[in-house]
Amino acid sequence: MKAILTKFAAVALALQLAGAAHAASYVRAGKLVDVIAGRVLTDQLITIDKGRIVSVAPYSAPPAGSAVTDWSAYMVLPGLIDMHTHLADVETSNNVAEPLLHSAAETVLIGAENARKTLNAGFTTVHNVGNYRAFIDIALRDAINSGKVPGPRMNTVGAYLTAPGGGGEVTGLAPDVTVPADMRVGVVTDANDMGVKARNLFQHGADSLKFIATGAVLAIGAEPGQLELTEAEMRAGVAEAVRAGSYATAHAHGAEGIKAAIRAGVRSVEHASLIDDEGIALAKAKGVWLVMDIYDGDYIEEIGTRDGWPADYLRKNRETTDAQRAGFTKALKAGVKMAYGTDAGVYPHGDNAKQFAYMVRYGMSPMQAIQSATVRAAELLGWSRDVGAVAPGRYADMVAVEGDALANIALLEHITGVIKGGERIK
Repeated sequence: MKAILTKFAAVALALQLAGAAHAASYVRAGKLVDVIAGRVLTDQLITIDKGRIVSVAPYSAPPAGSAVTDWSAYMVLPGLIDMHTHLADVETSNNVAEPLLHSAAETVLIGAENARKTLNAGFTTVHNVGNYRAFIDIALRDAINSGKVPGPRMNTVGAYLTAPGGGGEVTGLAPDVTVPADMRVGVVTDANDMGVKARNLFQHGADSLKFIATGAVLAIGAEPGQLELTEAEMRAGVAEAVRAGSYATAHAHGAEGIKAAIRAGVRSVEHASLIDDEGIALAKAKGVWLVMDIYDGDYIEEIGTRDGWPADYLRKNRETTDAQRAGFTKALKAGVKMAYGTDAGVYPHGDNAKQFAYMVRYGMSPMQAIQSATVRAAELLGWSRDVGAVAPGRYADMVAVEGDALANIALLEHITGVIKGGERIK
């Protein structure tokens, strides 16, 4: 009897092991971009189990009956990362009151559609750096994580932390128009108020913080070079982020605002349009990242002019576009850390990859541009254990493209296949 039970246990174990092996899935990559080493591998087999990568090795036939995605005719890259998106909001238009024309419920649905477009474009992770209605991005993130809606992995900020009437507010309205309270959750009046508001965002589930340090291009009543939050206010927010085990980033166009944000302790600066030599040196010395959306200027000029966007928007865009691109090149040459971020929402979601060609045009090699949207962006997020490379232990997030993206970076604008967490999306 004992021998029979032992034999039964052995058979059960064998079946269990066989089932576990069969549960693994595989991707065959004709060319695989190894963003960590900065090289391309040929004919690789990627083994996936429970949504994560188990191994990457030269191709050998997987077990018979295994689930295999045959991308042997494609170049395979890690899932792309956009470090500056606005999924949970309406897109920019010629109407400054556009955010007020959509209920919170409708905005949630708009966010879900934006998330789907972004994922289908090959961006499997995003840093979502703000929305006018507070906490919608957090709800969207949670819905994606629970499988209710398709979308990228999201690091969220909950709401903009902004001065009254600043670049994070809906402005340009008649003086007697009352803006809803959920659009003013992050409005701060001094350093103490910043601490209170930042703490509130973390208590409601924000992953990180976003300061509006200077005026915005796409806002009425503020200039990009104008400081809107003080260094002391931002320092108070950074202290709350550190207490929460997180970090803060700052929207900053103007040179003085950029330097104030860096001195306050932010981890990254968004836009950095008017950065000067002192700011570049300070970012380099402090190890602060720059996330520069150098595609947007051409889109705003073309579509904004065509559709009659406010003249104030168009003027400020013209005053910052060339300066930002020159600053990008100088910062790159200086060795400042740079990550890929597009400001998607200014232009249509799903077009995120259009910035790659601009980054190459203004100084990056194609490999550097790809790394900025994969392994480097993951480092900035603090998510290097999970995303940013096709490597053992990380989520099985990857994309396929026809042709050689290192020879023609614009191919990334036309992603053929998307896998997120081992699941085929496209």
